[in-house]
Amino acid sequence: MFTLTQREAGILMPIASLPSRHGIGEFGPEAYKFIDLISKTQLKYWQILPLNPLGFGNSPYQPYSSFAGDEIYIYLEDMPHYDISSTKIDYDGARNWKEKYLREAYNKFEKDEDYEAFKKKAFWLDDYAHFMTMKKQNSSSWQEWKNEKEDLEEVEYQCFIQYLFYKQWMDIKAYANKKGIQIIGDMPMYVGLDSADVYYSREDFLLDEDGYPTSVAGVPPDYFSKDGQLWGNPLYDWEKQKKDGYQFWMKRLSWNKDLYDIIRIDHFRAFDTYWSIPAKEKTARHGEWLLGPSYDFFDQLFKVYPDIKLIAEDLGDLREEVLTLKDHYHLLGMRIGQYSLGKQEEKEDFKLPEYCIVYTGTHDNDSVKGWYDSQSKKEKRRVRRILHRYKGKAPEKILRFTLDSDCILSIIPVQDFIFLGGESRLNTPGTVGSPNWEWKLRDFYKFESKLGFIRQLLNEYDR
Repeated sequence: MFTLTQREAGILMPIASLPSRHGIGEFGPEAYKFIDLISKTQLKYWQILPLNPLGFGNSPYQPYSSFAGDEIYIYLEDMPHYDISSTKIDYDGARNWKEKYLREAYNKFEKDEDYEAFKKKAFWLDDYAHFMTMKKQNSSSWQEWKNEKEDLEEVEYQCFIQYLFYKQWMDIKAYANKKGIQIIGDMPMYVGLDSADVYYSREDFLLDEDGYPTSVAGVPPDYFSKDGQLWGNPLYDWEKQKKDGYQFWMKRLSWNKDLYDIIRIDHFRAFDTYWSIPAKEKTARHGEWLLGPSYDFFDQLFKVYPDIKLIAEDLGDLREEVLTLKDHYHLLGMRIGQYSLGKQEEKEDFKLPEYCIVYTGTHDNDSVKGWYDSQSKKEKRRVRRILHRYKGKAPEKILRFTLDSDCILSIIPVQDFIFLGGESRLNTPGTVGSPNWEWKLRDFYKFESKLGFIRQLLNEYDR
């Protein structure tokens, strides 16, 4: 099984947030430049967000497929600039702009052995291409489709853009690996209802006869949300999946372990217990905890893929059995520096577990500067007292506190290395729409200016 043996560090930077003149970060020169920049430090890991086709609200956690990639990230060398360099992603504009040039590229494309080999390898491709073709024809969720007549030319186009996506992404991954950097991919626990996954594998989900969920996913009320979070994803039929050896998940993981060096599984706790909410509910208040597949699932997984490298997102108020499950398979868990400081009393012997990953924050948190700036004067004084032995202003102190922890791996969002404020927050859980998922870097100027500082920090804290 996958085990880390020495203290190291990495960076969290979504592909979409890379600088770009095409409305959104992409698999172009800026991705390679980012790898070159982090290779000049001692950072060994680049963590990204899911690359699947973006669904509702442009969330990477509501995709149309858990296998396919979103063509919005494809880079075309001869494509003119779409916009001036900005700090806000324009999903609709970038998608519409790129489609014109992708279709031109398709019309010029001559199929070769490499393309045919990809089509053979991508076992999910034919289903996905047909799904997206029918979705374009019907402009609605699949439960409401009236016309399921196939447009074979459009099907082939969908295959072509998946080939481009795969080829460009694997080139980036190979370049990163050559530079000594491993890619940490992100896999949502659940899949979107309006997806090829559910359409072609309805028996793997709890649906009614019309294809709608009988119960949906979410989390119950807590300190942060009085109504909980109603995600709306269909729940898995674990009893059915157990009978076929969890084939849906085995296929999903087999493809993703090819795309990434390490896979972070979001909402890991659902393998132990998951919150089931009746589909008719308007909030997540009235759900119930149900047992997940637990050890049976992971025994099967490591039997099929003994060398797969996983990270378990085990944040939040968890029952002890979740942590026992994680530890049984020696999976890396997670801790958040902001949360730790929020719970921390004024003592100096505060310790985090050694075998886990510590983040200043994830995509669901504010930047450390944004978080600190939002605190009361009393809370700011308390945080400064806790961190009095670290150098710098409060955001730098929090960064140092995180890197200094006992955790074997530390992942820092790019925003926190360059001390951006709350305007750089990626997502606020429980909310939908702008400005979620819209932040991106204008350029690398600030980050480049901090490379020496980053190297110094990593040396100072033995990472």
